[in-house]
Amino acid sequence: MTDLLHPSFRLFTARRSFLMRSSGAVLSASGLALLAGHEAHATGGAAAKDASILNTMLGSEYQAIAAYQVGADSGLLQKPVLDLAIEFQGQHKAHADFLAKTVKKLGGRPVEPKQTAAYKFPVETLKTQTDVLRFAADLEHGAATAYLSTISRFSNRDLAKDIASILGDETMHWAILRQALGENPVPQAYIS
Repeated sequence: MTDLLHPSFRLFTARRSFLMRSSGAVLSASGLALLAGHEAHATGGAAAKDASILNTMLGSEYQAIAAYQVGADSGLLQKPVLDLAIEFQGQHKAHADFLAKTVKKLGGRPVEPKQTAAYKFPVETLKTQTDVLRFAADLEHGAATAYLSTISRFSNRDLAKDIASILGDETMHWAILRQALGENPVPQAYIS
């Protein structure tokens, strides 16, 4: 596995940290399947549709928070990987807070997080730090593609920009996790 303290990694994370401080809260999701299959429960116009999409993303953020907790509690992550997982979890919490507040502003009722067991994470397959990193990288990739698929669906273009910002955060998470796995952090020119 590549050493996470490699000079190029430090430069990458320093730049990312600067961007995060200057851009404010961003969100991330894990659950492309959930997002793809979600139907709008709210009725009554564009704001209700946007709130419904955001609520689906909020559910995915809660899933990501729980997934990072599983990784942190596994005892398999060593420093600095454990610190990174906790940092990413904190960013997912910021995303969830942003989404919940925005759903309320749009007149919706934010979804609640599920119990961790309800997510049915493949904990029996997490036997090494590499397994946990692969699990997290796959979730972040799913989150990035989910956010990408929703940008054009928003009636409110400011919300589309917020989601694009979150998409950027998700792709950074994915790239950093790929690098930690010793893989090319940016394997292609487009997210798919």
